[in-house]
Amino acid sequence: MEHFKLRLVASHMLAPAVRHLAFEREDGAPFAFVPGQFIQIHFHYDDGKATKRSYSVGTVGDGSGRVQRLEIAVSYVEGGAATALLSQLDEGGTIDASGPYGRFCLMDADTNRRYLLVATGTGVTPYRAMLPQIRTLTQTRGCTFALVYGARTEAELLYGEEFEAFAREVPGFTFHPCFSRVPRAVPRPHDRNGRVQVALGELGPNAAHDIAYLCGNPDMVDQCFAMLKEAGLPVPQIRREKYVSSR
Repeated sequence: MEHFKLRLVASHMLAPAVRHLAFEREDGAPFAFVPGQFIQIHFHYDDGKATKRSYSVGTVGDGSGRVQRLEIAVSYVEGGAATALLSQLDEGGTIDASGPYGRFCLMDADTNRRYLLVATGTGVTPYRAMLPQIRTLTQTRGCTFALVYGARTEAELLYGEEFEAFAREVPGFTFHPCFSRVPRAVPRPHDRNGRVQVALGELGPNAAHDIAYLCGNPDMVDQCFAMLKEAGLPVPQIRREKYVSSR
C-alpha cells in the first residue's frame, strides 16, 4: 500500500462531535480508491510509540476511481490521541497516511435486485462515497437501494441533507433516518423513531433479491447481522464493517 502525506485544505463541523476534513496529497497526485475503502492515519503517542487509526473515505467522486480531495469524517473521542491530533489540525497542516485498504465495496459480480445499506454514526461515510456507483447501478441493472441510517438526534444525522437530495434525484434510492433519542422537529415521510432495526424490519429483508451492508457501531452490526440471518439471508449476502472507538 502507498504511504503519503496529506495536507488539510478544508474542514467543518458536521455535528457537535464530528468533523469533516478534506485533504489533498502533498505531492499533488490524485488518490485512487474504490468507494467503501478506508485509509490509515499514522502518528505517535506522547511517549513516542507509533500508532494508527482507520477512516473510511467519504469523497463523492466522478466515477473514475481517482479523486483530488480525500474526505473523511472524524468522531471526537474524549481523551483520544487521534482526536487530539485531528481536532487541532489547522488548514495547511499535514499528516502521514497510507492506503487504500478494505473490501467493503459494491461488487461487480453481484446480481441482486436490492441493496440494504445500514449505518450508525460515521459508519455512513462509505455510503456517501458510493453515491455515483449507486446512481449507475439503478440505471444499468435496475437495482434499488435503501439507506437506513441511525442517529440519536437530527443534529447527529451526518450528510442527511445530501442523502435526502440524492433520494429526490435518483428514483431507485430511498433514505430512512432513524432517531433513537429525539425525533426530528419536523418529521419527514421516511423518518422512524427508534433504532435502525425498526426500519430494516419494515423493509422486509429477502434472501431472494437482497444484499445487505452494515457499517458502524459493533453492537448494531452484530444485532442487524443476527436479524438478517434470521430473515434467511446467507452470510455471503451480509457484508460488515465495524467501527471501534480507540483512545
